[in-house]
Amino acid sequence: MADEYGYVDADGYFGEAVAAGYDASSAEMFAPRVVGPAVEFLAGLAGNGGRALELGAGTGRIALPLAGRGVRVHGIDLPRAMVARLRAKPGGAAVPVTIGDFATTRVPGTFDLACLVFDTIMNLTSQEAQVDCFRTAAAHLDPGGCLVVEVGVPDLRRLPPGQEAVPFRVDGRRLGFDVYDVATQSVSSHHVEAADGRGTYRAIPFRYVWPAELDLMARLAGTRLRERWSDWERSASAGESRQHVSVWERTGAW
Repeated sequence: MADEYGYVDADGYFGEAVAAGYDASSAEMFAPRVVGPAVEFLAGLAGNGGRALELGAGTGRIALPLAGRGVRVHGIDLPRAMVARLRAKPGGAAVPVTIGDFATTRVPGTFDLACLVFDTIMNLTSQEAQVDCFRTAAAHLDPGGCLVVEVGVPDLRRLPPGQEAVPFRVDGRRLGFDVYDVATQSVSSHHVEAADGRGTYRAIPFRYVWPAELDLMARLAGTRLRERWSDWERSASAGESRQHVSVWERTGAW
């Protein structure tokens, strides 16, 4: 049964229709200049031969090159259509991926590193689910292990008083805009595209989250902030940063 955003199957909002064109539509994020620093950062925390858990592994943008660095990667994700793309890529069959909700799904063993990249934490559309995700990730970590989250800083200054929609893409054939509910921190991204005389529309819900709120979630999960940067190159995080890469460290045994 479809919901207001077009949920149609067990893969949620990232089913076959999205998975088929995901890598192409996000091509900039797959560029070596983007992936390389992220993998370098994460590999440094995991260590050569270390174990890393990626929550929301998707089509393997980070999991596959991280595994190529000698890190033993395990993924968790719900959309089977996305995971099928990962498994079909070179090296994909060697990266185990558990199908399930990454907010609550547990896998065997413990890890040196757990990570959620490219705004993945926002795919959990309630504060409760985000808190559960932090607890799940932290429960997989060895003492001293690290949880890393890459996510945008809410850009509410672009939202004029009395307006709830902000465009993020307008060109000859594509229109994208976000619709905010500041009371619930909910945002839905709407995508309209025209090609060959036909139009398509899809919308995906998210929940934006503030850095201080993430720090509280981390503390509830038994971790503490170790470092925060504005990018994977460890540029200083400041008030004008549009995103952040945060690292929390597990403080002790459960």
